[in-house]
Amino acid sequence: MSQTKDTVVLAYSGGLDTSCILLWLKEKGYDIIAYLANIGQNEDFEEARKKAIKLGAKKVFIEDVRKEFVEEFIWPAVQANAIYEDRYLLGTSLARPCIAKKQVEIAKREGAKYVSHGATGKGNDQIRFELTCYSLYPEVKIIAPWRMPEFYNRFRGRTDLMDYAKKHGIPIPVTPKSPWSMDENIMHISPSVVLNSFSWLEPPQELFVKTKDPRTSPSTPDILEIEFKKGESVAGEICKVRWVKCAPFFSLRRGKHGVGRIDIVENRYIGMKSRGIYETPAGTILHHAHLDIETFTMDREVRRIKQELSLRFSEQVYNGYWYSPECDFVRSCISKSQELVEGKVQVSVLKGQVYMLGRESPQSLYNEELVSMDKQGDYEPCDASGFIRINAVRLKEYHRLGKKVTAK
Repeated sequence: MSQTKDTVVLAYSGGLDTSCILLWLKEKGYDIIAYLANIGQNEDFEEARKKAIKLGAKKVFIEDVRKEFVEEFIWPAVQANAIYEDRYLLGTSLARPCIAKKQVEIAKREGAKYVSHGATGKGNDQIRFELTCYSLYPEVKIIAPWRMPEFYNRFRGRTDLMDYAKKHGIPIPVTPKSPWSMDENIMHISPSVVLNSFSWLEPPQELFVKTKDPRTSPSTPDILEIEFKKGESVAGEICKVRWVKCAPFFSLRRGKHGVGRIDIVENRYIGMKSRGIYETPAGTILHHAHLDIETFTMDREVRRIKQELSLRFSEQVYNGYWYSPECDFVRSCISKSQELVEGKVQVSVLKGQVYMLGRESPQSLYNEELVSMDKQGDYEPCDASGFIRINAVRLKEYHRLGKKVTAK
């Protein structure tokens, strides 16, 4: 037992795991500050506050970080076209450094030497939380119960946690029939436990809460117009839908067409594969719209370099390196690439798909006269003959060598 009553700032969700952890930390002799981040999840924060106090937290901070989350994390990801392993739009990955940043601020302000979280010892979130904490608060000490033998040998799974909760009067938010809790934010939602042992089975429909089944979604599309602009602020204002439009755009209504559902097996940073069910309706629409306006306004060679940076950025975010020097560098490069990415995109959303209908921009590189088959414009077709012959030199040499090898 701690003899000095050290203070711990616990990233608290009000769910089963962190409620049990809060009580367990109290048993170990720590003073607990419970910290809840409002990142747009459907949560009764006042009820969570009462629960934390009842369990023994000496203070509870409920911090509304939705604006910071959108402007400082989501918009840079939209700019980057960030996507992990070709499908995952990084909804959870982006939220973790945002949550941990505020946790560190509270710990410093309250003079707490310790922070704690409920991330498991097998997942990515432990890395994301802790790399952020160490980056922003190098002298901090981290209590990760799910990596401590005295904790995980006592609580070998959710059944043990639920038994502990019942014994100590902790309200249980999940049942054995529905053994998952939801990790939700303004962009995204995913169950924290899902069918990992059954990669072949279709997930139950009740698992999906932000998107309608595309098979039963409306047959009439929604037509959306999304505007991207270069803003005055470097952090989050370049090439984005403005914050004041954020709430309606990210509303659950956007999921009525089933857009943004994915079921993947991904590679965790720690070295194992896991199955993930994700719903990112508005983020998926933004991703497609931004890809379209970017291609419309960005030089080809700049975009090729930017695509490589996007891949790097996505891996850095997924692996928890938001506050690393390399991620800072890549973000600044991506931000620079967006200076002329400006305009409007019109999209149709229907039956799980996003279709481009049109785009316009004052920075458009699309030259209708130049590309038209009916007008010559500032282009001499005969010049293409030399261009083709020059590019054919390498191909001729490759196949000439191949014939020699075959002849032997």
